[in-house]
Amino acid sequence: MFKNNLRILLLVSIAATTLVMSSCVNSLNTTPIDKKVITSASAYNTPQDYEQILAKLYAGFATTGQQGPAGDPDIQGIDEGSSGYLRAYWMLEELPTDEAICAWNDPGVPQLNTMTWGASNNFIMDMYDRIYYEITLANEIISHAKTSSNPQVKEYMAEARYIRALCYWHALDLYGGNVPFVTEKNGIGAYLPKPAATTEAAGADSLFNYITGELKAIEPDLPAPGQNQQYRVDQAADWTLLAKVYLNEQVYTGNSGYANCITYAKKVIDSGVYTLDPSYQHLFEADNNTAKGIIWSIAFDGTHIQTYAGTNYIVHAEVGGSMSGGSFGIDGGWAGNRLRPQFVDLFNNQTNDGRDMMYTNGQTKDIAKISDFTNGYATTKWTNMTSTGSAGSNPSFVDTDFPMFRLADVYLMYAEAVVRSGDNADMATAVGLINKLRERAYGNNSGDITQSQLTLPFILDERGRELYWEATRRTDLIRFGEFTGSKYVWSWKGGVQNGTGTDSHFKLYPIPSTDLNANPNLTQNTGY
Repeated sequence: MFKNNLRILLLVSIAATTLVMSSCVNSLNTTPIDKKVITSASAYNTPQDYEQILAKLYAGFATTGQQGPAGDPDIQGIDEGSSGYLRAYWMLEELPTDEAICAWNDPGVPQLNTMTWGASNNFIMDMYDRIYYEITLANEIISHAKTSSNPQVKEYMAEARYIRALCYWHALDLYGGNVPFVTEKNGIGAYLPKPAATTEAAGADSLFNYITGELKAIEPDLPAPGQNQQYRVDQAADWTLLAKVYLNEQVYTGNSGYANCITYAKKVIDSGVYTLDPSYQHLFEADNNTAKGIIWSIAFDGTHIQTYAGTNYIVHAEVGGSMSGGSFGIDGGWAGNRLRPQFVDLFNNQTNDGRDMMYTNGQTKDIAKISDFTNGYATTKWTNMTSTGSAGSNPSFVDTDFPMFRLADVYLMYAEAVVRSGDNADMATAVGLINKLRERAYGNNSGDITQSQLTLPFILDERGRELYWEATRRTDLIRFGEFTGSKYVWSWKGGVQNGTGTDSHFKLYPIPSTDLNANPNLTQNTGY
């Protein structure tokens, strides 16, 4: 039901989306939704009205405008198809790392491949714009919901606050703590937002405190784990995001958040609602809406949610060379993304690991020429085929949902936090959780590890093997101190085929030049 609402809600008007914070107006250049359909003043009469508008907020992670797949964009001045929220996020998390490289020469892509970007990079700007578009929509919903005493509306407001906190976490993780900060308290109008680090509303110390405070505050108002409609967040999604934010607290604030990470990961595990799907592949197929172990996913539907972004991009762009589009349930590949050789090496000595989904026919392991799709092994991980061997509903637009949060990631976060905190009392549990993942991957216990083997280097590698191409790698490498510098280099890092060290300022993306020029309150991140 809610997935269908995502299609319907592309017609709902939120008048305030045209009144985005002025410092972002130049880059966002938002276009109003048809005012003849509905007005802001009459959009919030009943709980059903809130639900419909909330669906638009959820749809913002997948869709790019008021119709699919393109033609009436939410944001003007950028390429609608390539700028989708999930597509841009995937590119910023994957293309600069050892997991992926793209053959295309589209403006901005070569610089992501080689970690040589600047403040005018198209995709860095696109992601920033999408984040603040979502935050603006969330603020509009929250401002109206605060005036309602209806308990259902209170729940919808908690979901909107969750999405806003998620977007602010993406902003913090990608761009740092000096990004613009606004909430529903600021109201609608033209003004120049101050950076989060200097805004009292952001918390006593940082945007980090605001995010964790919001997630804790809304926990009682969210449905219990597994009790919300599919594609909507619940307490388990809240706990998972808290675990993620606390796992990376050392990066954001310099303080350890590992004990808190363990606490919230344990809440998800102990809820008893989630189990690992017996099939790893099923998590990335066209009917993965039935897969177990997915805590929250972004809905995609080849009939009702058509877009050139999201999983449609991931599936189409992974197919090229001698690969057959038909075997992936699509009408042809876009010959874009492949694996870098250093990622391939993560599966060395991992014989019979079922997560090894590399396509090598006609492909070379090494990448001598980035623009040649046959340079670099491809992967078959993502597909528009169902678990029963049928193609998705539409070969041009996939049905495959994107698992934003998975139980497997919670297991890995728990284990990493235990190792980092030195909490030996939980080591046996941590080892047991990792072995559950490996037993699924191997089909037996031949890949099990012992407590002495559960080290941080092993965990980073295991995160790669389990979560590759799921938009986690950049954040993981930064947390492990291996994203920049020369401790770990991979093919074409720094623009050199064999890889070279890079400057530490690349740990953060720059504030886009468009917003920096429009708002004198903002300061560019160091190094740009």
